Amino acid sequence: MDTLAAYARGLAARGNPIRVFDWDKAARLIAEQKPKRASAGLRDDWGATADTIYRDGEPVMDASPYLASNWAIPELAMDGCYQECWRWQTDTPGWDSGTLWPESALAILHATPPEP
Repeated sequence: MDTLAAYARGLAARGNPIRVFDWDKAARLIAEQKPKRASAGLRDDWGATADTIYRDGEPVMDASPYLASNWAIPELAMDGCYQECWRWQTDTPGWDSGTLWPESALAILHATPPEP
């Protein structure tokens, strides 16, 4: 999608609640599935918003995805499989478009599984 079309969609959706990427859900899914690579971005504007957030067993701490929208759906892509991964911004601890690996998600990602 080009910049003008994205702007028009955002303008048309003005006043709608904001969806933000759900970092805690993403961390749980990454910890469970252990992909080689995971990216995050906005559906229908992936090329302008997505970036790699996890690679080779580690979170990418210098990534720059844009992960909030009043019209686009935040998604997680793991090894090429895409799925919705979002929460309403009002239901998060202050996450926004620039949030990257908050402490809660890092704790989930690095949690040691309980011993059997």
